[in-house]
Amino acid sequence: METAQSQQQVAAPGAFVAFARFVLCGGGVGLASSFAVAGLASWLPWALANALITVVSTLLATELHARFTFGKGGRATWGQHMQSAGSAAAAYVVTCVAMFVLQQLVAAPGAVLEQVVYLSASALAGVARFVVLRLVVFARNRSRTATAATTSPVHTTVARAAAPAGPAVLCRAA
Repeated sequence: METAQSQQQVAAPGAFVAFARFVLCGGGVGLASSFAVAGLASWLPWALANALITVVSTLLATELHARFTFGKGGRATWGQHMQSAGSAAAAYVVTCVAMFVLQQLVAAPGAVLEQVVYLSASALAGVARFVVLRLVVFARNRSRTATAATTSPVHTTVARAAAPAGPAVLCRAA
């Protein structure tokens, strides 16, 4: 079964498809996060609200990226979560700096301007995160799996045929 999951990793999407999936998953989580930060910031200081939402959204987005964006087909490992957290920490700094600069430039920015600045900073940080996730966080699993698949195609085929065909396996294969 481990080998069946590994076979799915070999069929990782190309850069364009992965980026489209990254935008869909990460952008969706990011958009929801921007509204969550705005709502939570009415009760907490903005930086703390951003930190809390960043932690939750990073966990969610890393799982989505592991399962869907980069073709891993399974849950993210703790190591991948930790590496992803590093890139999310950098994104957190970028959004905080952007909002700080906005506060310095505009005495009382409106909610729309705050959202535009926050989402723009998030998009910039998101592109950098895509590169890090694709080339570092999820790349090692792909290359290790590709090597295993090319050196042992018979074992992979047998393992795939022996894997259970439950709904979770069928969903991941689609």
